[in-house]
Amino acid sequence: MPISVGSPAPDCVAHRPDGSQVRLSELRGQWILLFFYPRDFTPGCTMESCSLNDAYDQFESLGATVVGVSSQGEASHSKFQSRFGLRFPLVADTDRSVGDAYGVPLRGLTTRTSARVSFLIDPTGKIAEVWEKVSPNKHTQQVLDAIQKAKP
Repeated sequence: MPISVGSPAPDCVAHRPDGSQVRLSELRGQWILLFFYPRDFTPGCTMESCSLNDAYDQFESLGATVVGVSSQGEASHSKFQSRFGLRFPLVADTDRSVGDAYGVPLRGLTTRTSARVSFLIDPTGKIAEVWEKVSPNKHTQQVLDAIQKAKP
C-alpha cells in the first residue's frame, strides 16, 4: 500500500540514463510529481509521459518538477526519453528501492514492474496527494489542478 497523504516523502536516490543521480531532497522547495510507471514504450506509459511533457511549461510556471520512475534500466530510459523528447528525468529503479520506499505495488503476479501510481510532494517534502489508479489520458490535468488548488 502506498504511503499516505501527510507523510514525509522518503528521500531516495536513483540514476538517470546519463549516469547522474536524482536525490529527492535536493528538489525540496518546489512541488514534485513522482510518477511510477510500468514500462517504457508501452501505449499507456507513452501517453502519460508525453502528456506530462506537453504540459511541462505549465508545471514549471507553478514551481513544479516531474520525475518518472520505472524498474527498467538506464539504456531503456535513455531511448524512451530521446524518442519522445521528454524534458523531465526518468530514473531507473532496477532494485525497487524507490518503489519499496513509497509502497508502490508490483504490477501483476509474475512481473517486477511497478504499478502506475503517482505522488505529489509539496515544497516542504510531505506527500500532498496520492493517485493509486492513474488514468494516463487524464492524469496531467489532475496533477495541475491539485497543485493550483494547494497553492496559496
